[in-house]
Amino acid sequence: MYPSINQIKIHTLPVTYDNWSVLLEKPTAERPLFQKEGNALHIGQVIARFVGIPLDEDEYYNRLYDYVHNQGLILLSDESLDKTIDNAHFQSIQKIININAEQSLSINRFVAFLDGEKLLISSTSSLLHRKIREAAIGMFEFFAANEEGGLKSPELRRILVDVIKWSFNHLEAPLNDADPEKRMPAFLWYGDYKKSHQYFLYFVMKIGCDIVSFTPGGNDIFSLADPNKEQSFVHMYPEKKNPEPFPAEKRKRSATVAYRASREIETILNHEGSGLYKPWQLRDYTPSALTLKTTYDELFLLAKEKAMIRPNFEVKNGTVKVPALFAKINGVSRNRREYWDRLHGALTHENALLIKNFPLSSGANSDFRFHYRNALGKDGLLDPEKMAGTHYWKYGHLPTGLQKGLAAGIRNLCASPKLKPQHRENEEELKIYLFTQAMQVPEQILKMLQKFDYSQDVPKLILYNNELNGTMTRSDAALLLLLNQFGVDLIIYNPPGHNDIENFIDESAFDSHWLEDVVFEQEFKEPSIIKKVIFQGILKNLRGD
Repeated sequence: MYPSINQIKIHTLPVTYDNWSVLLEKPTAERPLFQKEGNALHIGQVIARFVGIPLDEDEYYNRLYDYVHNQGLILLSDESLDKTIDNAHFQSIQKIININAEQSLSINRFVAFLDGEKLLISSTSSLLHRKIREAAIGMFEFFAANEEGGLKSPELRRILVDVIKWSFNHLEAPLNDADPEKRMPAFLWYGDYKKSHQYFLYFVMKIGCDIVSFTPGGNDIFSLADPNKEQSFVHMYPEKKNPEPFPAEKRKRSATVAYRASREIETILNHEGSGLYKPWQLRDYTPSALTLKTTYDELFLLAKEKAMIRPNFEVKNGTVKVPALFAKINGVSRNRREYWDRLHGALTHENALLIKNFPLSSGANSDFRFHYRNALGKDGLLDPEKMAGTHYWKYGHLPTGLQKGLAAGIRNLCASPKLKPQHRENEEELKIYLFTQAMQVPEQILKMLQKFDYSQDVPKLILYNNELNGTMTRSDAALLLLLNQFGVDLIIYNPPGHNDIENFIDESAFDSHWLEDVVFEQEFKEPSIIKKVIFQGILKNLRGD
C-alpha cells in the first residue's frame, strides 16, 4: 500500500439482478471504479436488496444457504446477532450519555469521546482504522437528521448500545484482518428488523463492506437510509411471507417448470387489488371493517353480496377492508310476508347465525386492568403481539391469521370506543371493560369467524329480540362492537321498537330502520319446510354441490 494513501472513498456499484453475485466474488482491485488517486483509495461496494419472496421458496432458501455456507457471506439477522455486551463498554456508554446530556456535544466530539473510551472497533489497517471513525461520524449525522432531538433523542442510548455491542461481536474480527485493496468483508442480512438494525447496517455500509439483504416479509431494512429505493439496487419479488428460520441445511425439494408457471399465473390473478381472489388467499391478512350506511331495502341487497363485490372493498399492504353491515330493524312491516321472507332469506346465507335467547355473551367479571396496561405499546394502544403471547389469551388454538385479526380488532375496539360509559366510568375504565369482554368470545362465534374467508361470504349474526327470551346486556354490546371491527354483518330485529343496543352503543355506530307497525311479544316465525327446501336448493346450486 502506497504511503501517500490515507483515506478510502466508497462507491456503490450500479449492480443488476444478473451480475451482483459475480461482482461480489471479485477482489476489490478487479471491480469497476477501483483506483488510487492522490491520497485516496477508491473502491467499489456491492449493495443489493431483495424484498419479498419468489414463487419457488425452496430454491430461494437453498440460495441463501449457499451464500452463507459456500460463498462466505457473514450472516446477520435478529436471531443470529450476539446480544451480549462487555460491562466496561456498557459503563463507558452511560458515561458518555451523561456527558452529552450536560454539555450537548457536537457529533465530532461525541465520536471522539467514543474513541477515547475505546468504544469503536479497531483494525490493523490504518486506512480501515480511520474509515471506521469516519463511518461512526456519518452514522450519527444520519441519526441526528432522522431522530427528533438529534443527539438528545431518547432513542440514542438504545441505538448506541446496540451498534457498539454488535460491532465488537460481529465486525471487529473480520475488519481486523481485512485489506481494503484486496477484499472487504461481505454481509448478508436476513429477515425482519428493528430500528437499531437499520442504523447498524448503515454503519457497516459507511465502512465500505458489501451488504446483501433478503427480507421475505416485503419490508426493506434500507428503507430508512434510502426510502425511495434510488441509491442502490433493489429487486422486488412477487410475494410476501413471514420469514422462516434461516436454513440450517439445504432443502431437497425442487419445483417443476409446470409448478412454477402455475404459481406465476396465480400470483398475477390473485395480486392485491386485482379483484380476483382464490379461496383463503387472504387468510393471513388483517381484516379492518368499513361499516356501510344503507337504506332498509339496500340492507338486504348488500347482504347477499360477497365482500369483494361490495363497495369500497380493498386489499392493500397486508390489510383487507371488509365492507360490513350493522343495522337495527325496529317494528314489523305491514307486509308481514315480506318481513319474514327477508329475515328468513338473511338466515339462509352461508355462515349465518340466529340468536333468539339473551344474553348472548356470558360476560366476564375478572379484573383485567393489569393485563390491559401490560399489553399497551409505546404508542399508548394495545400491542397485538403482547396480547397474543399471554396466559389469558384463549385463542391460541385458532389459525395464526385469525388470531392476528382478533388481536387487531381488539386493538381498534379499544382505541376508539363506541360503547357508552356508565356510572362515571372514565375512558381507561371503558377501554379495560371492552378489553376484558373481548377475551370471552363465545365458542359458537369463534366457529363462525373460523369460516370467514375475507373476500367471500360475510358471516351474519342475526339477533331477534322480542324481549320474551331474556335481555340484551352490556357485554353483548361489547361483543357486537368487536364483531363489527372484524367485518361481520350484524342485523338486530326488535319488533316492539324498544331500546336494547341503544342503551350501550353510540347511535352513530349503526343504522336504525323503523318499520310501519310495532308488535309486542312477537314470536319468531320459523320458515316453512317448503321454504327451507327451496332456499337450501338455491344455495346448493350456487355452491355447485
